[in-house]
Amino acid sequence: MRRSLLSVAVGLMTAVGAVPAALADEFVVSDIEVEGLQRVSAGTVFGSFPVSIGEEIDEVALADAIKNLFQTGLFTDLSASRDDNVLVLSVKERPAISSIDIEGNKAIETEMLREALDSAGLQEGQVFKRATLERLELEILRSYVAQGRYNARVKATAEELPRNRVAIKLDINEGDVASIRHINVIGNDAFSDEQLLSLFELETSNWWSSITSADKYARERLSGDLESLRSWYLDRGYIDFNVESSQVSISQDKKDVFITISIEEGPQYTVSDINLRGDLILKESELRELIKMEPGDIFSRQELTDTSERLSRRLGREGYTFANVNAVPETGDNNTASVTFFVEPGNRAYVRRINFNGNVSTRDEVLRQEMVQMEGAVASTDLIEYSKTKLERLGFFKTVDVETVRVPGRDDQIDVNYSVEEQATGSLSASVGFSQTSGIILGASVSENNFFGTGKRVSVGANYSDSIKSANFAYTDPYYTVDGVSRGFKLFARETDYEEEDISSYLLDEIGGSLTFGYPIDSVTRLNFGVGYTNTSVQTNEYPAVEVQDFIDENGDSYNTYYLTGSWNKNTLNRGVLPTDGFSHSISLDVAVPGSDLTFYKLSHRTNFYQPINEAETWVFRARTDIGYGDGYGDASTMPFYEHFFAGGYGSVRGYEANSLGPLATNDPDDTSDPDPFGGNLLTEASLELIFPTPFAGDSRSMRTAFFLDAGQVFDTDRGYDPELGEIRLSAGVGFQWITAIGPLAFSLGKALNPDDDDETQVFQFSLGQSF
Repeated sequence: MRRSLLSVAVGLMTAVGAVPAALADEFVVSDIEVEGLQRVSAGTVFGSFPVSIGEEIDEVALADAIKNLFQTGLFTDLSASRDDNVLVLSVKERPAISSIDIEGNKAIETEMLREALDSAGLQEGQVFKRATLERLELEILRSYVAQGRYNARVKATAEELPRNRVAIKLDINEGDVASIRHINVIGNDAFSDEQLLSLFELETSNWWSSITSADKYARERLSGDLESLRSWYLDRGYIDFNVESSQVSISQDKKDVFITISIEEGPQYTVSDINLRGDLILKESELRELIKMEPGDIFSRQELTDTSERLSRRLGREGYTFANVNAVPETGDNNTASVTFFVEPGNRAYVRRINFNGNVSTRDEVLRQEMVQMEGAVASTDLIEYSKTKLERLGFFKTVDVETVRVPGRDDQIDVNYSVEEQATGSLSASVGFSQTSGIILGASVSENNFFGTGKRVSVGANYSDSIKSANFAYTDPYYTVDGVSRGFKLFARETDYEEEDISSYLLDEIGGSLTFGYPIDSVTRLNFGVGYTNTSVQTNEYPAVEVQDFIDENGDSYNTYYLTGSWNKNTLNRGVLPTDGFSHSISLDVAVPGSDLTFYKLSHRTNFYQPINEAETWVFRARTDIGYGDGYGDASTMPFYEHFFAGGYGSVRGYEANSLGPLATNDPDDTSDPDPFGGNLLTEASLELIFPTPFAGDSRSMRTAFFLDAGQVFDTDRGYDPELGEIRLSAGVGFQWITAIGPLAFSLGKALNPDDDDETQVFQFSLGQSF
């Protein structure tokens, strides 16, 4: 006969110990049966039910066992009964989650909400607990409130389904982000409200802030603004500054927010004296040279941080890789503060090994030859970081990370581990492009900047357009010697139809080659020297320009030229494509040496300067100059006309047609067409740009928009066209560049500001693809 024990057990769960042991109905459990299981295994039940077969049990122990089983959260109901000495457990399982649907969310992605559900144990197939669902409702609502969506609503429902299942639905009404109507700062005397509010990312509602969403309240943004406010005061000597409170009030309709910030400025402190304490290692006088603040200066927390970093880096240069420098200010009388820098250099460290990870294709020696930190030498933080920079400049790796690890059991040795992620360094491509000056551009190339993982560069290319047909082969070994001397050679053949380039009519055939050596001066500076040879042939049309025909009559139409080349280059740009910081500076000289059919030289000077305006480097100032001069020497009185400089067009002076600026050729008496540009031996160009974020585009690394002001002109001093400031042409406009999958796209809208009557202007200019 089965006897129910549940009522007794439930009573005992609320008053365990209240029943005398003598009243307990004890029996020895001969077997345990479980009824009502569907998904939960019997093993799970027995694992959480602390009663075993053969064990003597009374109603008090049974109550404790049932309570323990109930705490697993797997069941909504439990009962126990006895059939002779067989203990029978009847259970009712919690329902399983069949599906979870989320509707109405946009500000918070569905994937993020599902991750929150998963972490709370609400997954399809898991046991459903209503208390957890209600708690999750509140957490999701808090997330929306943190975004300033005070009228957000979250409703969770659980629909019961057959076979003890439930379908969960989250219905979300996100509402609108509350707008900031007023920000009030209380307690400020040293600085005006306008000064302090200009530090804030949050703004009160106006037409501009509604576009930028700066008037939308968010708790995280307010916290950031309060930190900016704190830093502002601490960097200006207000050591005792404190934000006493920040109150956020919401309008009754929950659409407007009013923020009140109460601050206590305290007095402004000046620096009374500066001390160095601890194990200084280096001479105190040398360390003090790194301290820019002086007694009497306004106290600045930022200057303390910068000084601590400079001292740590200086100690790291001496091998104290884990040096620690703490700046401690101590306030005194008369609103002064004494600053003490406590130096803890630790042990001097040496590099045991330098290890590389992630270079699957690139050989270890290619990376190792870039190292300026040597194994076995004193560990220098500067050299370790500089080695990382050199790896990044190779262009072989997407990312480069470095980590210094203490050698186990040694406090004076470290291992330096460089982790790299390789990226494609070669290409096999065919290209199609178009430009206004060259027409259709067809090209094919095979290039590899890391040939078989050796770090050497090899390229083969061919190019065809209406104006240029060319082929070339180039090879460069950047480490021809272990000292970083590079060697490269190039072979080329090129045919240029200048009539298609809107330049004086003639056809130029060139074939030649060059050998170049490069010598590193420092990490960003190189000297290059080379020799070259070119065979040049000139063909004219029916009506050649007078200058072209006179040159051919005097010198013939075929020339052998032997070159000596030299250049000095300095490049600190942070990127090879669309840089945002740094500069490049180059001076080059090409000389056609005696023994050549024509003797002349060309000297060029180019600069590119980028200065970021904001921390994100989305607003950047750019300046560019390009100056060139050439002339003949020896028996040659002039530079050959086919070596002339040209100006105008995209990449030069925008707003004017390509190659159109400068002196014009003199037409043949029988030629009734307009004279063509002839170029000159003196080039002057300059450009200023304000680069700004491209509207409605998030990727600033592959596209760029800029306002520009261009200036430039070409002069021919050999023909009496001497430089005059009034002849410099100006233009202004907006330009756009985009590195697309099919090649670089560039266009500009430019306005010629001071064109002459004979100048050819062009408002819209573009180019798709490029030659090589």
